[in-house]
Amino acid sequence: MPGGACTIPGLPLTCYLLVTYIATVNDEDSIFKALGDSSRRFLLDVLFRQDGQTLGELEAQLPMSRFGVMKHLKVLEKAGLVITRRQGREKLHYLNAVPIRLIHDRWIDKYREREVSALADLKTSLESRKWTTARKRA
Repeated sequence: MPGGACTIPGLPLTCYLLVTYIATVNDEDSIFKALGDSSRRFLLDVLFRQDGQTLGELEAQLPMSRFGVMKHLKVLEKAGLVITRRQGREKLHYLNAVPIRLIHDRWIDKYREREVSALADLKTSLESRKWTTARKRA
């Protein structure tokens, strides 16, 4: 139905069934997007070393403008990696490592299981063999 209006209720935009539209961004997508920038990873490292920092304290550790730091913090907050709390006139930023742990459990542990079990099998196999001692050459 190119060029025509979609008459089937519930089908998005073009009604062209070979096109997939993603209605919402997945939580994991926003986390990967946030972790995809070195400045944002640096901010997370800074908060890991000392939690509860103000924007000014974070800005002092990066070679960018205050607005640049604010923009990066907003992406980190949207991904749930940074949590803020107001204390008087200051806004304190805290690292929330839970989303990173969930990514680790979902993506990294799953693929490491095969390697770890292969190493355990190799260890068992090597320990069950009878080894002969090597003779010294004259």
